Amino acid sequence: MPRKADEYAVHFFISNSHKQEARFKNIQDFQQWYSSQLMPNSDSSEFINIPIDSINGESLLIRPVSIVAIRVEPIFLGSVERF
Repeated sequence: MPRKADEYAVHFFISNSHKQEARFKNIQDFQQWYSSQLMPNSDSSEFINIPIDSINGESLLIRPVSIVAIRVEPIFLGSVERF
């Protein structure tokens, strides 16, 4: 039986070699945000909101056109933290 991740770290690789991380409670929250916010605006240079669950009330504004890649990493709180 596969383990279930406690949360998901989503790494956004942005043009000009910048990187930003946001965390989602579960993969469904990320998929819902991705399909409703990012995909419809993928060619837009207008800011969209990325919720940051690790810090209450804080969010990240990003231009979808500047996102080069996205990496989704499952986080298991019972495992050893990697650096």
